[in-house]
Amino acid sequence: MDFQDFLQFVPILIPVELPATLAHIKMAPKGRIEELKNLDLTTKTPRIAAVMMLFYPKNGKTHLVLIVRNAYNGVHSSQIAFPGGKYEASDLSFEDTALRETHEEVGIFPEKIKVVKHFTPMYIPPSNFLVHPFLGISNDELSFYPDIREVADIIELPLSVFLNDEIIIETRLSTSYAADVLVPAFNIQNHIVWGATAMILSELRDVLKTTFQENS
Repeated sequence: MDFQDFLQFVPILIPVELPATLAHIKMAPKGRIEELKNLDLTTKTPRIAAVMMLFYPKNGKTHLVLIVRNAYNGVHSSQIAFPGGKYEASDLSFEDTALRETHEEVGIFPEKIKVVKHFTPMYIPPSNFLVHPFLGISNDELSFYPDIREVADIIELPLSVFLNDEIIIETRLSTSYAADVLVPAFNIQNHIVWGATAMILSELRDVLKTTFQENS
C-alpha cells in the first residue's frame, strides 16, 4: 500500500474497538488459549514493558519494522520482536518507554514518531512481563541503527506482505509449555514469528483489515 494512502486511514483506525483476546488467540499456542481466556492480572505482579509498532514509508510503500533479538541466555533469545523494552522509573508513561526503547534499539528519535493508538496489553508468562504495544507513524523514510548489544538484525516488512494470509503457517516448536508442539506462526522473510509477538501482530492485522475493508 502506498504510504500516502495508508495515512488517510490512520484517523479512522484510532477509534476502532480493539478485538483483544479474540485476535490474540488466533496466533496463540494451544497451551496458552485457556490461560488467555481466564487471565486474572490481579493475581500476578508482572514487570512492565512497552513496544512500538512503527509504520513508515520506504520507496513510497508502507512498511513495519521488526527486530531480530541477539542470542542470549533467556526465554526470548533470537526471537523476532518489536522495538521496545522494560519500563524505567524515569519514564513519564508507557508510551515514553516505547519511544525511548525504540531510540535505544534501532536509533529512531522520539520526535520522528507520532504515537496514534495504544493496543491491548499482552501478558507473557515465561518472563512475567505485561507488554503495552503502541502504534506509531513516521512520515519520513528511516535509516535504522541497531544496538549491537541487543539487536542482531532489522526486518523491514511491507504492509502488503503483512496483510497477505499466505504468511500464516503452523509449525512445530518446543515452547515453555511443551516440547514439539504445533503452533500458529507468521513466516516473515524466512523468520518464524510466534508467541507474544505473533499474538500482538494478530490484533494489529485485525484492526487494519477491518479499517481498510469498511472504508474502501
